[in-house]
Amino acid sequence: MNNAIEAFTSYLNRERSLSDNTIRAYIGDLESFASHLKALGVDDLNTLNISHLRSWLANQQSKGASRTTLSRRATSIKLFTKWAHKNGLLPNDVGANLATPKAHRVLPEILDVKSADLAMQSLETFAEESGELTAIRNLAMVEMLYASGARVSELCGLNLKDIDYERSTIRVIGKGSKERVIPIGRPAIAALEKWLAVRPQLANDKSGDAVFLGARGKRIDQRQVREVVYKTIELGPHALRHSAATHLLEGGADLRTVQEILGHASLSTTQIYTHVSAERLHSAFKQAHPRA
Repeated sequence: MNNAIEAFTSYLNRERSLSDNTIRAYIGDLESFASHLKALGVDDLNTLNISHLRSWLANQQSKGASRTTLSRRATSIKLFTKWAHKNGLLPNDVGANLATPKAHRVLPEILDVKSADLAMQSLETFAEESGELTAIRNLAMVEMLYASGARVSELCGLNLKDIDYERSTIRVIGKGSKERVIPIGRPAIAALEKWLAVRPQLANDKSGDAVFLGARGKRIDQRQVREVVYKTIELGPHALRHSAATHLLEGGADLRTVQEILGHASLSTTQIYTHVSAERLHSAFKQAHPRA
């Protein structure tokens, strides 16, 4: 089994457009499955059947795994058995008929437009009054996250050459090394230009082409960005991504456009924001309508 997992890991790295985090999660799932098989006394892949897969998932559920985790683990094992069968390691694809538990959809936390505006104004005021390099940088980072809906990893990976001032866009590398171009608005461009004007004061030979730098001049890391955002809005940076998506839909953007901006592989992932908007509309109706 261990040799098969190693070969499968090589396949994922070579053939599939998956992020490093996703690959690590898949391999972790398979290692857990291998331990389960060992406990059952199964050491030959050829004897594998669907009951082994189901007993592993049941075991994981009994240990408190969430439906989201169970859903991912089922996906991991189904992908593995399909690959193993295709490569002659299994006589048939035993995971083909394995039911995948449906993950719970949790509605994301978001800021309303007024709260988002106040957060940006607060950052801008502090940056102007203090003149601190990190304050100017923080304003640019938060404006960019909200304007673009980009992931933190995408913001951290942004390079100077990825900014197109003429078209007001940025180019980011998302999950699975997929590239996309995202439009950003005037406030984000203005904040970015102010930061880049003072960036040389923080830059050194370790800065490279990175847009955003940490206090020591290196490319800023995700932990630092999360801390900045949390201090600003008391929510994680993903709340800015969720807010951007919801506000785009509420402003009339179509679902496909929002999907492309966010870099979602599946439209169903983007559709959760339609539920957020519907809930907000319903809440506003109940508060404001005399016959609600």
